[in-house]
Amino acid sequence: MIDLELPYPPSVNHYWRRVGARTLISRGGRAFRQTVCSILAAHGIRPLDGPVELVVDVFPPDRRRRDLDNLQKALLDALAHGGAYHDDSQIARLTIQRRHVVPVGKVRVRLEAQRDG
Repeated sequence: MIDLELPYPPSVNHYWRRVGARTLISRGGRAFRQTVCSILAAHGIRPLDGPVELVVDVFPPDRRRRDLDNLQKALLDALAHGGAYHDDSQIARLTIQRRHVVPVGKVRVRLEAQRDG
């Protein structure tokens, strides 16, 4: 099981940037991904094989209204890019829930190979 505390991810509304005809990951999105990669590397995380279960607890930075589904893209892509698993298509079960507000926000991620049954 992988159990990590990560920074609060950028919303999908701030993750992508359009530059001419190209769509790119924003500067903030790249910084988030690099931070997640560094955290995974520091913990010696190796990619899980096969189907995985992912539980995410979201601790928002303030009381503003936010859609939880807007946080998933940056987080799941960063976890894959950092080597927690090979590809987000491996995620067989995803649970995400909002928790209490904490300064600057954070997410807690628990990831494990899916059990049979």
